[in-house]
Amino acid sequence: MSGKVLLVGDGAVGSNFANDLLQTTRVDELVICDLNKDRAAGDCLDLEDLTYFTGQTKLRAGDYSDAADADVVVITAGVPRKPGESRLDLIKKNEAILRSIVDPIVASGFSGIFVVSANPVDILTTLTQKLSGFPKKRVIGTGTSLDSARLRVELAKRLQVPIESVNAWVLGEHGDSSFENFSSAVVNGKPLLDYPGMTKEALDEIEAHVREKGGEIIGKKGATYYGVAMMLAKIVAAILENNDLALPLSAPLHGEYGIKDEIYLGTLAIINGQGISHVLELPLNDSELAKMQASAATMKATLDSLE
Repeated sequence: MSGKVLLVGDGAVGSNFANDLLQTTRVDELVICDLNKDRAAGDCLDLEDLTYFTGQTKLRAGDYSDAADADVVVITAGVPRKPGESRLDLIKKNEAILRSIVDPIVASGFSGIFVVSANPVDILTTLTQKLSGFPKKRVIGTGTSLDSARLRVELAKRLQVPIESVNAWVLGEHGDSSFENFSSAVVNGKPLLDYPGMTKEALDEIEAHVREKGGEIIGKKGATYYGVAMMLAKIVAAILENNDLALPLSAPLHGEYGIKDEIYLGTLAIINGQGISHVLELPLNDSELAKMQASAATMKATLDSLE
C-alpha cells in the first residue's frame, strides 16, 4: 500500500525523515512545506535522485492546502532546543508555531493522521489534538521512542549483546521526567535485573547516560536528528502499510497507570493504518508507577498554565 505524505518542516529532522521514508517505504507522493520555499524545493530535487533506486515518487514543495488529500501530515517544524534548555522551556515558542500550522491544515479538509515530533512533543501532540478536534487515535507523537532506542543501545553495549536481544522501554515525558522501566526489561529472554552487576548504582548510571545523551549530542553538533527521523519513518510506514507496530509513543491515556487526565504521554502503543489502535499498559513497580504519575502531573500543570 502507498499514499500521500505532507511534511511540515524541512530542517534536519524533516529532511532526514524524508530520506529515510523514501528508502524504506513505497510512497506515491511526498509534499514538503517549509517557510524556506527554496530549501523545500531543493530538497525535493535532491530526493528525486533516490527514486532511481527506490521507485517513483512524486516530490514537490507545497503548502498547507496540499494536506487536503494527504494520508499523513508529519510536523517537525519548531524552534530547536538550545544547550541547557529543557524541552518544557520550548512550550511558549512552539505553541504559536503549532497553531499556525494545524488551523490551515484542518481547514484544507485534511482527514488523515497527524504525526508530531516537534518538542515538547507530549504537550504539542496534546495541543494538536485539541486544536484539530480530531479523534485522539488519529494524532500521534514520537514520545519516548528515541529515548527507548538510546536505552537499548546503552544496555547492548554494557552487556555486550546484540541490540535486537534487548527489550526495554523509557516511559513518561520525552524530557526531564522520563524514566526507565527497568522492572520489565528483558535481555535475551532473561529479566535485566537478574543480570550480574545490575545494582541500583549501575541502573542509575545507565539512566543518567540515556537522559544526558541528547544534550551531549546537541552540545557537540547542535542538534539530534538521525534517530528521531528513523522513528518517524517507521511510524509513517506502519500507517501507510497498515502494519501493526508497537512503539513507546505520545499516546492518549484513558485511565492507564491510574492517569485520568486524558493527556498524551510516552507509553507503549500499537499503531496501524487507523492511527493508534490501542495503548499497552506495561507492568510497573511502585517506584515506576509513582514516576509515571508524576510525569503526567508535570504535563497537566504545563497544559493548565496555557489556558
